[in-house]
Amino acid sequence: MVGGLVIPTNSPHLRKSGSRTVVSDLDEKGAENGVDEGLLHSVELNDLRGVTIPMTMSASAIMPSPILLWRFKVLMFLGWGFICCKIGWDSVMRMSADKRDLFLYEAFLYYNPLLLVTLMVWLWGINLWFFSQAGVNYAKIFDLDQNHLSHREIWKCAMWMTIVVPTSMTAYLYLYSHGEVSYAASQPVLLYAAVVMILIFPFDIFYLSSRYYFLRTLWRIILPLQAISFCDFFLADILTSMAKVFSDLERSVCRMVHRQVATIAWLEADSVCGSHSIAIPVALVLPYLFRLNQCLRQYKDTGEKTTLLNALKYSTAVPVIFLSALKYHVFPNNWTNLYRPLWLLSSVVNSLYSFYWDVTRDWDLSSFTRIFKFSKPHPLSNSLHGRRWVYVWVIGSNLILRCAWTYKLSAHLRHNHLTVFTIASLEIFRRFQWIFFRVENELNKTNTKLHIQLPASDMSSEEEKFLHSNNDHSV
Repeated sequence: MVGGLVIPTNSPHLRKSGSRTVVSDLDEKGAENGVDEGLLHSVELNDLRGVTIPMTMSASAIMPSPILLWRFKVLMFLGWGFICCKIGWDSVMRMSADKRDLFLYEAFLYYNPLLLVTLMVWLWGINLWFFSQAGVNYAKIFDLDQNHLSHREIWKCAMWMTIVVPTSMTAYLYLYSHGEVSYAASQPVLLYAAVVMILIFPFDIFYLSSRYYFLRTLWRIILPLQAISFCDFFLADILTSMAKVFSDLERSVCRMVHRQVATIAWLEADSVCGSHSIAIPVALVLPYLFRLNQCLRQYKDTGEKTTLLNALKYSTAVPVIFLSALKYHVFPNNWTNLYRPLWLLSSVVNSLYSFYWDVTRDWDLSSFTRIFKFSKPHPLSNSLHGRRWVYVWVIGSNLILRCAWTYKLSAHLRHNHLTVFTIASLEIFRRFQWIFFRVENELNKTNTKLHIQLPASDMSSEEEKFLHSNNDHSV
């Protein structure tokens, strides 16, 4: 402030950087007393700009650098993980050996679904990050609005899920091992209730538009009452890779409703939530029935016969699931001599059919010619897919993991919880690879349609110019 007037910092009368300081009303006594010119300069600028510069400089000096803040978060995350592992391990070791396996199996059932969902969210964030790096307009492909979640926001959600779910599991282990059974039983119940509340919360927090989009797509998958969009069957395909989540959710919710959490009632074979329940294969087959219904709806809308062949692919998963479940409802000799060979045959058919469809239809790698020729370059191919070893790896791993996932669909193998969890995680990783090439194929189809429509639009614009010029001449 000079002479009681506020001078803006962008005033043309202020000196430019590097020129001498111009002061019109400086006290000459200050100069005679040996006041430093630089000090006068700083005082003058501070008077002109007020306290903005000192506050800005102090704020920037106090705020840590992003790299330092990121390292601090990583250290906190690792420290939290170590504490959870230590408490969980000590809690499990307090139990007797015969009780330990049963308890771990029950804890696995409650927290396995959310752990697999967390893994899928992390990998989905990587998918979106790769699409953004490759310049792929995935928002247009999935018909997302302007407020859709970016890969950073997806990772933020995954990070919170990674913190909350293992923390609840650690509390469950600790409370149960120390005799607080009722408090231990409340941990998974509260966690599931919190997840449901966050999903259906009607207020504009926790990414309301994205939650609404997700729930609306789920509803369209369950009841395909209108034309099937790319996002509808894309999410339905992902759900088929998470059939284990549906199965464990059914048993977990059943035990919560019947108050069997942290008890041994579920071990009884005739229990309503027991391992012989018919609801288990029904929950496993639901994602495939949803996808089958979508294919039938597509055939009704488009009349394309390929949709019927796709529906046949999903129907081959039904015998795998229900033939396997018969082990708990037939005599052992009948299972060994009749139903197990049928189960093996249906497993081979489902694995090979699904693998063939992935390569030739979902990825459009007909006869594997593009693996070695790459005659059609694409945006994603320039970044990753153009390397031959990538195609060889993806096709080979897809075949192996397809067979492993069909093995996992078997209901009579549900007690091998560590093996099942590993195979379920690998299936999610297979689906993570599948997404890259499926989106690439959809992008190619979209570009092809645009190229087909472009000449017609160009012709119409030329006709309009011709008619407009004729009108001008006639006038």
